[in-house]
Amino acid sequence: SGSKQDTVKFVQDTSKFWYKPDISRDQAIALLKDKEPGSFIVRDSHSFRGAYGLAMKVATPPPSVVHHSKKVGDLSSELVRHFLIECTPKGVRLKGCPNEPYFGSLTALVCQHSITPLALPCKLILPDRDSLEELNDASAQTATNSAAELLKQGAACNVWFLGSVELESLTGQQAVQKATTLTLSMDPPPPSTVVHFKVSAQGITLTDNQRKLFFRRHYAVNTVIFCSLDPLGRKWTRDSVSTAKIFGFVAKKSQSETENVCHLFAEHDPEQPASAIVNFVSKVMIGSHKK
Repeated sequence: SGSKQDTVKFVQDTSKFWYKPDISRDQAIALLKDKEPGSFIVRDSHSFRGAYGLAMKVATPPPSVVHHSKKVGDLSSELVRHFLIECTPKGVRLKGCPNEPYFGSLTALVCQHSITPLALPCKLILPDRDSLEELNDASAQTATNSAAELLKQGAACNVWFLGSVELESLTGQQAVQKATTLTLSMDPPPPSTVVHFKVSAQGITLTDNQRKLFFRRHYAVNTVIFCSLDPLGRKWTRDSVSTAKIFGFVAKKSQSETENVCHLFAEHDPEQPASAIVNFVSKVMIGSHKK
């Protein structure tokens, strides 16, 4: 009996991997369609209150599907079959399968079907990891790969350069907020110019094409530590009419490990919003070099 108890305990430990109460039928199909036959998920049924849905991957599609000869591409999702588990006063059982016994719990039902298939097309395979997490990891990996691709191409746009503020060791949103406060309170306001703002795998390059303030400045990827919009949402007034969102990035001062500088900008082109630039720098550039 010792080994039997171990089996039951083992199954209970795995229920967090296969019981996903809130996922939809379509999500269950997406999770299972590329898995081996016998892979499964139990979820709360959305059509029958109080019942459960068992979605499982099978080796061959049901005959009805083959007859209707769907497009080949659809067949992988047809290999995910759905069964209803009903809850009755006697216990839980597979609905519509008169030869199926009642079980005292979902765990017991799953355990028995992992030993023998009974009315199911094949035995259930108990998972040893969370397939939902695997799916999330895979999409995170895809995002990382596409970020790397974006960086290779680089992204560039024109922005207003409002100046740079030294901040000692301050970083994060407080740094952008403080730099914005100091810049907006300057009287007269600092000279501003349109610069070409390019983000690549090497870092951020600013080019002042009119050479008003400088010609070109480059901030290597490992020196750029933070980028955000002004946390207080303040705008820069370009002329008395138009205003533009302010954003900045914090970079280590050259030849210094402890001194930071915040470089401030304002949107120049509504087609290139500050939020998109900040997103690109934060996620694609800073995000990829931290990995």
